[in-house]
Amino acid sequence: MSFEEDDHVILHDEHSDYDGEEGQITQVMDTMFGDSTYTVSFEDGQETGIPEDALEAADGDEDDEE
Repeated sequence: MSFEEDDHVILHDEHSDYDGEEGQITQVMDTMFGDSTYTVSFEDGQETGIPEDALEAADGDEDDEE
């Protein structure tokens, strides 16, 4: 699952101060290897360079716009 700007996500990274917290994606960056990394803004800061597999969609943010 890929994420887009303004999506609300939960970070799963035991090395981060924001582990288990919900934040909002503020930037999506494509790497030279074809994957994306994300910048996520939290209530009291932000985390950059987050890989997709460290993120989970927050409840209620499953809008399927087709």
